[in-house]
Amino acid sequence: MSVPHDIQVLTATDLKPLRAMLSLFGRAFEDPETFEAQPPSDDYLRGLLQSEFFVAIAALRGQQVIGGITGYVLPKYERARRELYIYDLAVAEAHRRAGVATALIGEARRLAGQRGIDGIFVQADLGDGPAIALYGKLGRKAEVLHFDIEPEAAPGTSLLALERPATPSAASLAVTPIGTVRAAR
Repeated sequence: MSVPHDIQVLTATDLKPLRAMLSLFGRAFEDPETFEAQPPSDDYLRGLLQSEFFVAIAALRGQQVIGGITGYVLPKYERARRELYIYDLAVAEAHRRAGVATALIGEARRLAGQRGIDGIFVQADLGDGPAIALYGKLGRKAEVLHFDIEPEAAPGTSLLALERPATPSAASLAVTPIGTVRAAR
């Protein structure tokens, strides 16, 4: 059953829907720590929404945010062109399979055309069947690997300040042999 919804590109005055999207992403990705534990200030979010390099699109049912996309407009270096990278896309569980995600991507496509953006790309995790099926019906699939690389700590910054998970010391590790490897050399 299709749920009626409106699609809205968020502007600098739309802080409430953007904050609701953050909460929705935290639930949808089962990661409230990332999306809600340290909320940015209104000024920070307003600056993002005013930037030509950030995009936020909300799916609304009345005043309730039921889905959203955030993305980044990336200026390219090999040609004078830009691409939109869809960074996050989620739909509230109760509103899935109702065309909300397709409508959000449709609005991203319309917005990209309006702003002269040359292409849109998105990634899906292996095993995320619904995302792969959705993106597969809307675009070409390219098999790639994605790596997250941590930045180097700035001089004078403790690695602990980067909130890295604790790594066990060598003294606390127990090594148990599980087999023997034999080779011709």
